[in-house]
Amino acid sequence: MNRPARLVPVALIASAALLLTACGSGDDDASSDKIKGADTSGAATASVSPTDSAAPDGVDRPEITLPKEFQADFERWTNSDPKLQAILNDGREELRSQYAAVIEADPESEAVAFYNSDATLPTARKWIKQFVDDDETLIGKVTVFDPQVSIGDSGSGVLFYCVDERQASTKDRKTGEVTKTPDKPESVIQYRINLDKTSQGVWKAASVDVVPGACS
Repeated sequence: MNRPARLVPVALIASAALLLTACGSGDDDASSDKIKGADTSGAATASVSPTDSAAPDGVDRPEITLPKEFQADFERWTNSDPKLQAILNDGREELRSQYAAVIEADPESEAVAFYNSDATLPTARKWIKQFVDDDETLIGKVTVFDPQVSIGDSGSGVLFYCVDERQASTKDRKTGEVTKTPDKPESVIQYRINLDKTSQGVWKAASVDVVPGACS
C-alpha cells in the first residue's frame, strides 16, 4: 500500500489494508448513473464553507474545523429538497470529521463517532490511527464534487460523491517530509455511502464503498 493511497478516509471497505486496490466491489455501472433528486443547477454552484456545518434542525452537532494548511472544498453541495439537503450536510461532516481527526491525531474523535454507525466506526478509527502511528498529517486541498443523493424505499439515504485528492499530500510531523498524491485518474475517487437516520435526526454512515477512478 503506498502512502498517498491512505489519504482516502474509507469508513468501511472490503479490506482496509488495501484501500485503493481492494475497494472496487460495487457495480461499476453505478458510477455513471445520476441519482434522482441531485440538484446541479442554478444557485448550487457555490462551494460550502466549514462554517455551514450545522443543519437547522436543533441537533447539537460537534463543531469541526480544519486548519488553513488543509482545505476540503465542497462544490455544488446543495439540494432544493430539505430532506436530501440534510443527508448532504451530514455526509459532508462525516468526511470532514475524519480529515480533522487525522490532523488532530485523534483516533477517538467524538465527531467521527457522531457521524459513523457501529458498522463503520471501527474502520474509520483504524484509518486515522495509521496516520497517528506514523506521525503524519494532511496538507494541501481536496475538492469534493458531483454529489448525488436520494432516499431509498427503506428510508435509508444514498449519497455518491467524488473527491479529487491530486492537490493533497501527507506530511511527516517530525521531519517535514511531504508525500504528494499521484497525479493520475485513480486519485479522483467516488464514494458510495448508505446512511441511516437516528432517532435524534442525524444521518450516520452505515456503509461506505470507494471506487478509485470512477469519477474521471
